[in-house]
Amino acid sequence: MALHTILGANGTIATELIPVLQQNNQQIRLVSRNPKLVEGAETVAANLLNAQDVMKAIAGSNVVYLLVGLEYNYKVWQRDWPVLMSNVIDACKAAKAKLIFFDNVYPYGIGKTPFTEETQFAPVSRKGKLRAGIDTMLLNEMKSNELDVIITRAADFYGPRVTDKSAPGLLVFSRMKKKQTPQWFVNPNVLRTLSYTPDCAKAIYILSQHADAFNKTWILPAVNPPLTGKQFIAIAAKYMNGKTNVQVLPSWLLGLIGLFNPMMKEIHEMLYQDKYGYVLDSSKFEKVFNFVPTNYEEDIKATAEWWLSKDVK
Repeated sequence: MALHTILGANGTIATELIPVLQQNNQQIRLVSRNPKLVEGAETVAANLLNAQDVMKAIAGSNVVYLLVGLEYNYKVWQRDWPVLMSNVIDACKAAKAKLIFFDNVYPYGIGKTPFTEETQFAPVSRKGKLRAGIDTMLLNEMKSNELDVIITRAADFYGPRVTDKSAPGLLVFSRMKKKQTPQWFVNPNVLRTLSYTPDCAKAIYILSQHADAFNKTWILPAVNPPLTGKQFIAIAAKYMNGKTNVQVLPSWLLGLIGLFNPMMKEIHEMLYQDKYGYVLDSSKFEKVFNFVPTNYEEDIKATAEWWLSKDVK
């Protein structure tokens, strides 16, 4: 039985990955500063910015999933991501463990054409340039043949158990639950890929089980073509018994709010994604692993049912 270690064990994707590992009878180790208790899983408290902590947390692992979500703040990312990634790379090499990194599409910049595994980095934001640098650390490891590694890419999340920490959760599901008008950033009329978290979790486990999947980048499953913001909201409204009209939040307003709200300040530089939209092309993963992404009707319905059944804000 292989030991699967999750770094960032309390996060959104970890929450979906844990039951997948359990269903497949894998040995699980959960690592974070304060890892949650899960029956049958080992827990390790660790500071991933401390090299010794990371060495101990990864020792004995066969597969390591780097699912950490640092505070959404550029200065924090600039300070912590290079240190964290270096620690994880060194510890995986020492343990001879394979590494799967869950990343976003920030390094790709503006989506003039669908993003694929072959898309070249062209970041247009500070956070995008930083993520490109972090990814380059892993791409260099792939070339060195000293570490088996996968970079996976997904869009903004939605799904059951995804709270208002995600844009769809904050702007759509949370507001509909409160009987408020749903919102969308900048432009609700462009195609905008969103990633369904249960599909993402299943996909990264599938990748972990195939040796020939390593030392590559993979776009995680996403329905293609995606929906526009208005289309997404219309389906959500059907299952949330919510309003279908959309309150658009323009860039200038978010810029103004950003003067007083640190989170909105961080979001503001990424609004090009909402202005122009983008499409993730996951056809490579789907063909290689015979995987069909969950359709929008089914996954939005499941998300809405969770919001309606739980005491979530």
